[in-house]
Amino acid sequence: MQKILITLLTLSMLSCGQKSDNSQYLQTKIDSLENKLSQTYKPGFGEFMGNIQIHHAKLWFAGENQNWQLADFEMNEIKENLDGIQKYCSDRTETKSIGMINLAMDSLSNSILKKNKVMFQRNYTTLTNSCNTCHQATNHEYNVITIPKIPPFSNQDFMTKK
Repeated sequence: MQKILITLLTLSMLSCGQKSDNSQYLQTKIDSLENKLSQTYKPGFGEFMGNIQIHHAKLWFAGENQNWQLADFEMNEIKENLDGIQKYCSDRTETKSIGMINLAMDSLSNSILKKNKVMFQRNYTTLTNSCNTCHQATNHEYNVITIPKIPPFSNQDFMTKK
């Protein structure tokens, strides 16, 4: 019985040593993965804003042509980019101001849902003004957004197919 107890104690002690080696191995792996993760590509604030600007322009032409399905799509693209800013650029002070456009976004979404062109135009103008207000509040007043005059892409038809 004493031999069995000694054998079990010895195995126990050996397995503790293995846990320590295993813990060190796992920690090394974690450190390596964290290092790789810190080196991966992360879109910058300007990249997100550039994408928003494109979708903002496309949204205008979709609404003007009463292509409500495309307008809704462009609204969702803007929302995805805003979510990306909050996820990947949370360290930027400007990110804290993003919420100031939520009311304008909601109103514009509502006008798209109602398929109301006049309401869309009014709410689009409000959204555009909200963007500029945010730019001013975050010391980017030199970045002025306007209602587009020409489509951003010549290879996209913004009219609905009947």
